Parts: sequence; C-alpha cells; structure tokens
Amino acid sequence: MFTHKILLVSTLMVMASVALAQTEATERTAAELPEILDGKGERAPEPVPISSAEDVENIAPNDFRFGIGRPATKEEIAAINIDAMPDGRGLPEGSGTYAEGEKVYTQVCTACHGQDLEGVSELGAPRLIGGRGTLADDNPVKTVESYWPYASTLFDYVHRAMPMNAPGSLSANEVYAVSAYILGRAGITSDDADTTLDAQSMAAIGMPNVTGFVPDPRDGSMGK
Repeated sequence: MFTHKILLVSTLMVMASVALAQTEATERTAAELPEILDGKGERAPEPVPISSAEDVENIAPNDFRFGIGRPATKEEIAAINIDAMPDGRGLPEGSGTYAEGEKVYTQVCTACHGQDLEGVSELGAPRLIGGRGTLADDNPVKTVESYWPYASTLFDYVHRAMPMNAPGSLSANEVYAVSAYILGRAGITSDDADTTLDAQSMAAIGMPNVTGFVPDPRDGSMGK
C-alpha cells in the first residue's frame, strides 16, 4: 500500500512538471516574431533604443555626491599624467644614448620584437622598423619608422606600456635610450653610439610620416 502511494505521488509530480513545461513553452513561443525583410529573408534591424540621457538637460554634479572618495593629490595625479606631446610638453627630464639603448633593448625588448627589430609574429609583437613607402600598398607595413608621425609617440608608448610583462617599469633615462636605439636603427637619427636623446632633441626629430596624418579641425566646441 505504501509503495502504491509513492508511485501515485511520483506520477502526479511528473504530470505537473510536464504541464508546467508545456505552459512555459507556450508562453515562450507566444512572443511576436521579428519582422523579415521582403525578398531577403533576413531579420529587419531592431529600432534604435532611445537613451534616457536625451531627456536630461542640465546635470548639476554637486547634486549627485555620494559622500565617498577624496580629491586626488598632486603626487597621485603626477604619477599618471605622463603623456608626451609632439612639441615636447610632458617629456620628463633625463637622457639616454644609442649604446645604452642597445643594452636596454637586448635585455627587455628582444624576446618580443626580435634581435633585428623585425617582430615575432608568433607572439603578435610587431616589427619596429622598415616599411617606408608601403602605406599605400595592399599590405602596408606599419612601424615606428613608416607610420608614427612623431617621435614623442614612441617615447610615450614605451614609457607607458612597455615591456608587456611590466609596463611602466622603465625609467625615463632607459626610455630615452631605447628610443635612441630604435630611431637610430631606423635611420631616422644617427646610429652613433654616443647619439643622445632628451626632451629637447626628441621633440626636434622629424619623422618620415609626419605629413601622413590630417589634424583634427574641430576646436572642441562641438556639443556646447
């Protein structure tokens, strides 16, 4: 008798589960199907949602304070405010020579960018030199030498993001030095061992593709 009750309860539970599944399936398939484009058999694009921000006119930041955090100190801001501009603004004090840069490159950069600065494709590390005159080809070779318009871009990127396993670990002197080595190997500056780069000399370098970029004509007033 007890066994029969267990079987009856189990049967009722199974029937309830099946009924629930059928109800959910009916509800799921009851949704309106997407519109299909005539003659294409493809779904029509969904309408672009309207952002609630479009209903907001003037936001008063002082009305939305959460009572947490604090203003950053000058020292904290200075630690991340390291962007270098083409005219030399932002380039730090320091200097480095071609010979010093060769040592830095061998110790820190060779593993990814190769002994001859040709890159290591298996690692996804790009080549650093060569490629001049290829930007209009079907397969342009974009390197520091062929593509980057300002030497400050090289300094800024190395200083901020290299080496990959320890970004930002190189000193300003080491970045100036390895920049002197890369630019010297590219024939943009001299490859003499004593060739030295600092903030002034780096800002004065003329890169091969300096005319290959169009300045942004906007004055920053858009949307005001």
